[in-house]
Amino acid sequence: MNSAVRAVVRMGLYLGCKVYFIREGYQGMVDGSSYIQEAQWSSVSGIIQLGGTVIGSARCKDFRDREGRLKAAHNLISHNITNLVVIGGDGSLTGANLFRQEWASLLEDLQTSGAITMEQKIKCQHLNIAGLVGSIDNDFCGTDMTIGVDSALHRIIESVDAITTTASSHQRAFVLEVMGRHCGYLALVAALASEADWVFIPEWPPEAGWQETLCKKLAVERSLGQRLNIILVAEGAIDREGNAITAQMVKDILTKELKIDTRITVLGHVQRGGSPSAFDRVLGSRMGAEAVLALMDATPDSPAVVVSLAGNQTVRVPLLPCVERTQSVQKAMNEKNFEEAVRLRGKSFQNNLSTYRLLSKLRPPSSACNPEGTDCKTSRNVAVMNIGAPACGMNAAIRSVVRLTLTKGYKILGIQDSFDGLLNGKVAPMGWTTVQGWAGKGGSLLGTKKQDAEGAGLGRIAAKLQEYKIEGLVIIGGFEAFHSCLQISEARSTYPAFCIPITVIPCTISNNLPGSDFSLGADTALNEITDICDRIKQSATGTKRRVFIVETMGGYCGYLASLAALAGGADAAYIYEEKHSILDLKDDVYHMKEKIINAGVQRGLILRNECANENYTSDFIYRLYSEEGKGTFSCRLNVLGHMQQGGVPSPYDRNYGTKMAAKAVNWVIEQIEENTVNGYVYANKPTSATLLGMTKRLLTFSPVQELCTVTNFDKRIPTDEWWLKLRPLLRILARHVDAGYEREGVEATVDEVESTITM
Repeated sequence: MNSAVRAVVRMGLYLGCKVYFIREGYQGMVDGSSYIQEAQWSSVSGIIQLGGTVIGSARCKDFRDREGRLKAAHNLISHNITNLVVIGGDGSLTGANLFRQEWASLLEDLQTSGAITMEQKIKCQHLNIAGLVGSIDNDFCGTDMTIGVDSALHRIIESVDAITTTASSHQRAFVLEVMGRHCGYLALVAALASEADWVFIPEWPPEAGWQETLCKKLAVERSLGQRLNIILVAEGAIDREGNAITAQMVKDILTKELKIDTRITVLGHVQRGGSPSAFDRVLGSRMGAEAVLALMDATPDSPAVVVSLAGNQTVRVPLLPCVERTQSVQKAMNEKNFEEAVRLRGKSFQNNLSTYRLLSKLRPPSSACNPEGTDCKTSRNVAVMNIGAPACGMNAAIRSVVRLTLTKGYKILGIQDSFDGLLNGKVAPMGWTTVQGWAGKGGSLLGTKKQDAEGAGLGRIAAKLQEYKIEGLVIIGGFEAFHSCLQISEARSTYPAFCIPITVIPCTISNNLPGSDFSLGADTALNEITDICDRIKQSATGTKRRVFIVETMGGYCGYLASLAALAGGADAAYIYEEKHSILDLKDDVYHMKEKIINAGVQRGLILRNECANENYTSDFIYRLYSEEGKGTFSCRLNVLGHMQQGGVPSPYDRNYGTKMAAKAVNWVIEQIEENTVNGYVYANKPTSATLLGMTKRLLTFSPVQELCTVTNFDKRIPTDEWWLKLRPLLRILARHVDAGYEREGVEATVDEVESTITM
């Protein structure tokens, strides 16, 4: 929430508005007086890394009554406030919608009673509202992700990962209760990301007799050598009759029926705490800025809007339909129409649920194949491999590819160590249990190398594909993976073995592939950089004023530097794509000095992409700031290096990798079936060699031969990078006055948002 508050204040000031804090939510609006305070640029300094909200939040009984709303309206009018950004959940936004609907009658009552003048009534006759959904439950229809969800998932996954080690050591079962009184999103996505054995959520209660089914599943897992069991229970979990299912109930069943040593962990408000994730900081910044622009664009006839996220696009959705859709979900659950409740949650929720149900099975359907993956319904072989530098999310994607391919009745071959492994015979069938526990592992358990197809030898690769009878290929990796797919597709006329469906799942921390806004691994790397920058800034607390220069990875792609700067509240970020001269550097140094001298800033943060400029190196910038800052601030240089590639995958990368892989498997098998003639697969159209990526609101398969026209192969970056549009926002939030920020959000309906399949 603090990143959103910061963005609203600074974007408002940038546009020449007077901005006010209303402290303690609607209670502060009702009480007025000191609860409504004018905000300055420095009022929101140093808050982006803080959890919670610095302006406070409180439930307000008074605002539910018209008398309370009358007081709130009077307090707003006394400050000439007619534009309101409301950051909150379902209740807060429902209240905002009612407040706006009543605004005209409230003003009429105030003027009649003499509380306000006719002039004030006319001046403040229209109230504009822009809502931002801040709720860790992700229970508001009309947005893919609400502010706070990703951070809450981080807390849950950190807890599950920590518990897993002790549970395995003691051969215990752990039942974790997570938040979600009315929505099971947190429990469901955490189960998907942590490979939990079972999950209980309100929208999809278990069938009658679930106790016996649960015990049978866990008993079989134990007999197969599994040493631990993780079960997630949403706090609002129920059975088909609407009766509560509690963590204690599940523990009692396991203890009594299976004699398993079982422990309960109730995460509670731990999920709301801690430092916000990089995703939430960027999301809050984007949404906060867009909310201000939405208010500036509003007319008397404009509906109140919610600024939402659809895929990777900020959208403005009418508030009232979102509120109604959200309420209809609860109505469906009250009526025990759980299928309808899941449908109303949207395609993303449906996709999460169906993917989890497939991947969490003990073994693939016996009608499809045996658990070892050696005897399958069809004689078809699909292969999977990694190419490029290791990145978090690779293993989660491999796990999903393996299990879902087996579910379809196809044999899945794992190719170790990229093309080298293929040429050296490191190819073997992968079974259901082979990939158990892979989702939470960093690096590449299948092995990977930075090489392309031409370098390895196209003829030799073709011979090996033919030898192993590979009829479909999923490649997970970075620029080398994309380039190899392109080389193979262009060589089809020479090598018929290449005439098979091939798709690439982008996986690189650099996020430098065309055809996709996001690559697996980039979110984890972004969190690593953001965490390090937080600690670096904290290290100077209580000392003299200091500016830190931080170098990030990314090759010639400035994604990591730019988004980490936005998430870390940096003062500047230097990248290859945005040319900078010595005059630009000089202006930034003087701007930094001015903020420290006049705005009370104690610490500065400057990020630089490793290949931003061959002459203005990180050391050069460090020396420049050190020299020009003498007497005002001191400098330190930090080169982050390969620690950006390490760590365990973030919840986003685990979930994104799992679902991207599921979509890739479905596509490959559809292509195999469509292009089989007389028992042989022959796919030579450009549309059969693709890269799967998120582009704005959709996941799309783009032919690599088309993507090559929008790729700078020399610098290994796309010619069009969406995140460059966020660069002006970075400068605005750092108090630069020369930024030309353009409106990001587009209008959309709640149906359009709910039809997207992303997070």
